[in-house]
Amino acid sequence: MGKIQEFEITFNNNKVVYSPGESISGTLLFKVTQTLLCKAIKVNCNGFCGVSYKANDSDWAVEEQYFNSTVSVAEKGTLKPGEQSFPFKFLIPATAPTSFEGTYGKIVYRVRAFVDTPRFAKDYKTEKPFYLLTLLNLNDVPEILGPSVSAVTREFTYLLVKSGSVVLKAESDMKGYTPGQVIKLNVTVHNQSGKTTSMVVASLMQKVTYETKKPTYDLRTIAEVEGPPVKPGKEVEWTEQMIVPPLPQSSLAGCDLIKIEYYVKVSIKSPEVILVLPLHLGNVSLDKRATAKTKPSPSPAATPASTTDGDPSLPPRTAPKPAPRPTPRNRASSFIPPSAPPSNEGLGAAGGGSLHGEALPVKSHGYMGDPGPRSPMTPTGFSYAPGLTFPQNPRQSCENLDPSRSLYPEQASFLFAEAPPSYNQSFNT
Repeated sequence: MGKIQEFEITFNNNKVVYSPGESISGTLLFKVTQTLLCKAIKVNCNGFCGVSYKANDSDWAVEEQYFNSTVSVAEKGTLKPGEQSFPFKFLIPATAPTSFEGTYGKIVYRVRAFVDTPRFAKDYKTEKPFYLLTLLNLNDVPEILGPSVSAVTREFTYLLVKSGSVVLKAESDMKGYTPGQVIKLNVTVHNQSGKTTSMVVASLMQKVTYETKKPTYDLRTIAEVEGPPVKPGKEVEWTEQMIVPPLPQSSLAGCDLIKIEYYVKVSIKSPEVILVLPLHLGNVSLDKRATAKTKPSPSPAATPASTTDGDPSLPPRTAPKPAPRPTPRNRASSFIPPSAPPSNEGLGAAGGGSLHGEALPVKSHGYMGDPGPRSPMTPTGFSYAPGLTFPQNPRQSCENLDPSRSLYPEQASFLFAEAPPSYNQSFNT
């Protein structure tokens, strides 16, 4: 390294995660082996967001600066051989957003040090990153209380002349979760046709929007579970649960270039039926007492009709027949296990829903993309607590995909395309 060795930056108490509004302090340490003339020794602290068109590319197409401060810890002079140390301290702005690192952009915070030497002499520099975390309290999110509910009816034609419809309804127990909590899903499928449907799939999806001249969208499947098909003329209720792995929070307040959204996509491949349940991920969980107050009371239509109600000549109405109990089957994945263990409320085996009757396969797995080579960026993800990371799996090319085939593709990263439909544009009936 020339006349300077062991050129490094240390933070007080080895702290690397800070909150907006805090001060960051540390020491610049280096060892001089020979007498060195310098014009100045400077320490810089800055934070910015960069977005690119290419995956894992630091040649930013758009940048957003949050702060950039520089202090001079030593003026022009001569550094004598031996160990040298210079303390520094900076104040982090209260409006700085949470750290984030994604496929097409990231929010970066770092401290850099420079030793400026006379002309034709070698300059020395080093840097060290740190991370910001702004806690997202889910109780502060508007309209967060209560379950997330959606329904859609799909009419279709089969065997050229026959027609039918499928009614798909889905509900999650809450609209907001923190990593480690369990998403409890309740799905009802009413097959009003003479054709058996394909399996029902529920997926926890992450959608990241990178704002450039034309936005770039990065969609990934975080967790996925599958339920049984529904026979003609049957109405089946299926319950399932998924554990939320460590993930970045939904809101990056203060950042205008990156937007993160989460939702559960419930779909049937044949006939093609899709609905979405928007969710929020945060760091402070919802107050269960407030959530309990918002739960709606059961409607009369949800309970079996009494034989004494209505016309006595008509047969009594009955509740939908429960689906058969599945035989759980877990698919290996390098991702965090997405299905929660069984609870004490009578849910099915781990990874499977609470279905009753004949055994049918139910699959549960995480992100199924080819892991491929890891991104050289460090760390590969920033979550709600220090040390928690998630792998950056390469996205598959979507150049040959027909965007009309599905509302949200299973996994896609595409450039210069129209934005996928928002949650409010999904079919709600």
